[in-house]
Amino acid sequence: MKSWRDSVRNVVPYTPGEQPKEDGVIKLNTNENPYPPSPKVLEAMKEITNLRKYPDPAVSDLTEALSSYYRIDSSEVFVGVGSDDVLAIAFLTFFNSDVPVFFPDITYSFYDVWADLFQIPFERKPLNEKFEICAQDYYGENGGVIFPNPNAPTGALLELETVRDILDHNREVLVIVDEAYIDFGGESALSLIHDYDNLLVVQTYSKSRSLAGLRIGYAMGNRELIKAMSDVKYSFNSYTMNEPSIVMGTAAIKDEEYFQDTRNKIIKTREWFQEELRELGFSFADSKANFVFAAHESIPARELFEAAKKEKIYVRYFDKPRINNYLRISIGTDEEMQALVRFFKSMMNK
Repeated sequence: MKSWRDSVRNVVPYTPGEQPKEDGVIKLNTNENPYPPSPKVLEAMKEITNLRKYPDPAVSDLTEALSSYYRIDSSEVFVGVGSDDVLAIAFLTFFNSDVPVFFPDITYSFYDVWADLFQIPFERKPLNEKFEICAQDYYGENGGVIFPNPNAPTGALLELETVRDILDHNREVLVIVDEAYIDFGGESALSLIHDYDNLLVVQTYSKSRSLAGLRIGYAMGNRELIKAMSDVKYSFNSYTMNEPSIVMGTAAIKDEEYFQDTRNKIIKTREWFQEELRELGFSFADSKANFVFAAHESIPARELFEAAKKEKIYVRYFDKPRINNYLRISIGTDEEMQALVRFFKSMMNK
């Protein structure tokens, strides 16, 4: 007789960034926002009185707030438990052909995990030597296209005209633009959703809104796409968004002044930090995200990673082909980045 083990779906799981438990850590490894969420989020906590009951399955308050903010119809917004949940539902909903889905070879490493989990054929398209996406690589027959913009983990940005070029050559399949970091640089593809009925733009509260702990992500696209995703969601879990996330997420999107203030602080710190890295002998693509993906001219990335960790400074290291000599460094506060620069200088002077 066959064992139940013979029927297990075996996948190589996504590896999340380390979440250190010790005190006194400078945590620059998971691209979290170094600033607290809007004070209006904390005020909204007092309004959370409905924990005894199920939350609104349609997430109406948050959906309406997002549609108002982006000036689109609420039927063009889908809300999920972080952008990971939104993207996973999009994979399950739209990538169902025998033709491979295209995405970059150096990109968000959850894409191939979902493809394996849902048994979706896929093909990785190599970035060029500057870690840039080449639009022409996505012209061929495929079962769908997905890419982050700015890309992760490289931080490189595709201009909107290049995004449009990819869309023009893929009118018959879904194209997902994963914009987890778009608030830190570049122009969103949201302006194109009424020109392309096959475009899905995905964003998150985890980075620029300082709310990674609430797990709020959302997709924007034409109402037919959104309805299809909602039908899939309701097929396995109607109540995916909890009440605190709905209430506090609605409050966060309404505090534009605070959002712009913290976003601009991170951009300013990023630009200063990139200049410091250049002077220290690092090379990297110009980042338009809240991180920098850098390699040093003489000290291996693994050595820097391990030495920094001993000093309670956590950055991200990927032991993968083409990028195993790079560190992905999240942008923290000015004080945190200054401490990291001091550490790098001490390593260079050994």
